[in-house]
Amino acid sequence: MPVLKFRVYWEEDESVYRDISIKPDQSFFQLHQAILTAFEFDSKHKASFFRSNDNWQRGREIIIEADDIQRVAEPLIMVETTIGSAVKAPNQKFIYLYDYAKQWTFLVELIGVSKDENIKLSYPVCVRKEGLAPSQYGTKGIIGNDKLVEMEEKYDLNREGMDADGFGEEGEDGISDEGSDGGESNDDSY
Repeated sequence: MPVLKFRVYWEEDESVYRDISIKPDQSFFQLHQAILTAFEFDSKHKASFFRSNDNWQRGREIIIEADDIQRVAEPLIMVETTIGSAVKAPNQKFIYLYDYAKQWTFLVELIGVSKDENIKLSYPVCVRKEGLAPSQYGTKGIIGNDKLVEMEEKYDLNREGMDADGFGEEGEDGISDEGSDGGESNDDSY
């Protein structure tokens, strides 16, 4: 069975993306879960996919569950809609919106099709990660808090002798600038 590879960009920074491989007979709900896992988001909020054109304009919506909101076109439901049924072009694009309050927006683009699946992988699967994923609920460090504290202590060079601003007394060994005209010294010894 063929495998589709989508690149999922974070709209705020296109250098942050995840490549996700998925089978055409799998659902948009499975793609939704794969995106959340790849970007380390929880699944507490609603989400939608939108078909898109090359200009990233929103088209028909694919929603997580049925609702009573009136739309121009009847939305599709994620669990009922297969990826293969929505791919109409070799570079098909979708917009993925997660958490309607925070408006996490990701641009999803078909970047490749493989003829055969890898039997060692369980699809959908994130096959490439680039960039640090945005933090869903605040700041996210490159390393955990314990490591950050450890590094801070390691590189915290002797705080004694420093003023409140963190400046040391280096160079203040009683030498006065009095008598100096501030110009260069005239050293003829070279």
